[in-house]
Amino acid sequence: MPETGASGYRAVAFDLLTALLDSWSSWADAAGDPALGRRWRLRYLELTYGAGRYRDYAALIRESAETSGVDGAATDRLLRSWSALAPWPETIAVLRTLAERVPLAVVTNCSDALAAPLVAGLGVPFRAVITAESAGWYKPRPEPYRLAIEGLSEPASRILFVAGSPNDIGGAGGVGLSVFWHNRLGLPLPPKAGSLVGMATSLDPLLGLVPDRGAGPR
Repeated sequence: MPETGASGYRAVAFDLLTALLDSWSSWADAAGDPALGRRWRLRYLELTYGAGRYRDYAALIRESAETSGVDGAATDRLLRSWSALAPWPETIAVLRTLAERVPLAVVTNCSDALAAPLVAGLGVPFRAVITAESAGWYKPRPEPYRLAIEGLSEPASRILFVAGSPNDIGGAGGVGLSVFWHNRLGLPLPPKAGSLVGMATSLDPLLGLVPDRGAGPR
């Protein structure tokens, strides 16, 4: 378990598509069926987190559809509606509060082009936006997380990473980041979760983990 207490966090980095956005609903809508959309989304996570070196992100979405029994038209519907992916109900309020306290970053397996409108739509400043494309590797490889550490200009021990997927726990923890898992769907805890400092079905607990400007060392 990381030694850094709550008052020690000087920056926060986020997964994008699951930690901050309700991408699960978008996959379900595009598939036309919640169960099929969930299977497709889980297969997408399996492919992206297992990809290693970056290759075309949209192609991975299409491949995950094909291997999940989803027709190709569903991929087209998802990509056409991509910029409409909605944040979780509390996302904007939590981000605005945190942005007044510490620098923020995004670390996503998106491509540059698909990440840009989603990040802009959140309406808060991010000191670093790291995509799999810009890093050259997909999470949970260490390169994307390390680029976020570099962009935030803080030691890893002072950065809290907010995971959306259990795959992020080991990846972020492997480079020295503490991890809070926004486990919206109540997925099982992975066997190795030593970097985990918190888990909840909401982002609201982050406000208790990260102090305001007057509380704790900066």
